[in-house]
Amino acid sequence: MRVSVLGCGRWGTFHAWYANRIGHEVTLWGRAGSDHLAQLRETRSNEFLSLPETICLTDDLMEAVQTAEIVIISIHAQALRSFLCNLRSHGLGEELTKKGVILCMKGLEIGTGKRLTTVVHEELGEAVKPVVWVGPGHVQDFVRGIPNCMVLAGADRDALHMLVDALGSPLIRFYYGEDLLGTEVGAAAKNVVGLAAGMLDGLGYGSLKGALMARGTRELVRLVRAMGGDGETVYGLSHLGDYEATLFSPHSNNRRYGEAVVCGTAGDFHKIAEGVYTAEALMALSREYNVDLPISATVYEIVRRGRDPREQLTQLFLRATKSEKE
Repeated sequence: MRVSVLGCGRWGTFHAWYANRIGHEVTLWGRAGSDHLAQLRETRSNEFLSLPETICLTDDLMEAVQTAEIVIISIHAQALRSFLCNLRSHGLGEELTKKGVILCMKGLEIGTGKRLTTVVHEELGEAVKPVVWVGPGHVQDFVRGIPNCMVLAGADRDALHMLVDALGSPLIRFYYGEDLLGTEVGAAAKNVVGLAAGMLDGLGYGSLKGALMARGTRELVRLVRAMGGDGETVYGLSHLGDYEATLFSPHSNNRRYGEAVVCGTAGDFHKIAEGVYTAEALMALSREYNVDLPISATVYEIVRRGRDPREQLTQLFLRATKSEKE
């Protein structure tokens, strides 16, 4: 199939590499003037992988979308709304109703707490049926041939099954996600838990990660249920299943950033840690749905309001006792 990947950063480049690897005809789009695209054009490589000559590189957005059967959007989650507005201004909103559309990003819109598929519907209309691609794995592992399991979730069952069939391989086993709300919120929130894990590493409290995982899933189940989703989804690949890659891996940007905050080196950190934005979005959802999110609130106080990490984590640990099931 003809696959166009919109976004040529770490993950966008991987998605192009992967789609090419399993036999698709691939175009990789980047903004005119993008440093990432310029490097790929010059060397056909970045710090993670090398692209074969069979992948077409372009800065022509209209061509990339119009020629594709599957469009994969792989950009910074907080830039999604403005990017979709750009697509609409090029007259490409209607075009996307005829294609498989996949969002390959994890986050919630800052300020509103809205899910990314909601942003798509608001900007492009209900006729576009986006699917989200989330779950565990790092580019550094995939390009070494280390397999993993991921999930594709969407509201349109026919589109979902088509995409799973088109993209599954021995390198990535896909599962169908039938709870889109829980999948999106879970995938976004695990980055906040990753920040907390990094803070524990920075403080030398790594032994508390087991408690962090248990209580992190518990508070998110409460939120997903309050929002109308299936709380069981939290225990799947989009959230709990992604904990190893996010809370323990040396490749995890969120874990590394959380550790840098504690060590006082966050100013030297130049990678995107999406959990920083998601923490603020979760606070908006906490207020809207009247759900207590103590771990997310603690991370928010540290990364968005500059509170002392040791003090905040100590207060979290010394909260009033309660039943483990609460």
